[in-house]
Amino acid sequence: MKFARGAGLCLAAGLLLAAGSALAEKGDQTMGMTLSSTAFAAGGSIPGIHTCDGGDVSPPLAWSDVPAAAKSLVLIEDDPDAPDPAAPKRTWVHWVLYNIPASATGLPQGVTTGNLPAGTQEGLNDWKRTGYGGPCPPIGRHRYFHKLYALDVVLPDLHQPSKAVLERAMAGHVLAQAELIGLYKHK
Repeated sequence: MKFARGAGLCLAAGLLLAAGSALAEKGDQTMGMTLSSTAFAAGGSIPGIHTCDGGDVSPPLAWSDVPAAAKSLVLIEDDPDAPDPAAPKRTWVHWVLYNIPASATGLPQGVTTGNLPAGTQEGLNDWKRTGYGGPCPPIGRHRYFHKLYALDVVLPDLHQPSKAVLERAMAGHVLAQAELIGLYKHK
């Protein structure tokens, strides 16, 4: 069977997407890792204390069902709606943690460098600093994605990496992931 060059590329792309979806579905069925917070429900409003309108205190996070083969965890919080959800132009990174021990089951409210689980390393957020930076959208109600990844390795010291550098280092090592989305509109 002959395809025009464009049709063949479209068919190949479709097959790759289908294969990727099948793998993702298989992963979702076998890896049911969960991420939650007692501060807000999935899809709910993030309380002011966790934002620039309050104390900019990190929310409590809990997770479960980390795969037995996991060697470390990564946590990234970002906002894909910056600066305006009606016309987003970039994803703003609020928090980057990696090499969280796979045995950890969460982070307490207000966690700081001094009380992170032993071995946890910090990356840079988009304010070019380590640590948590709470929601502070300039306009509209934004979505804040808290993403937890279980990795099959402990990553080397990446020297306060950006989200992009960390994601490149994680490539090919993600066993499972979980996501918690919170919403916030600046007062």
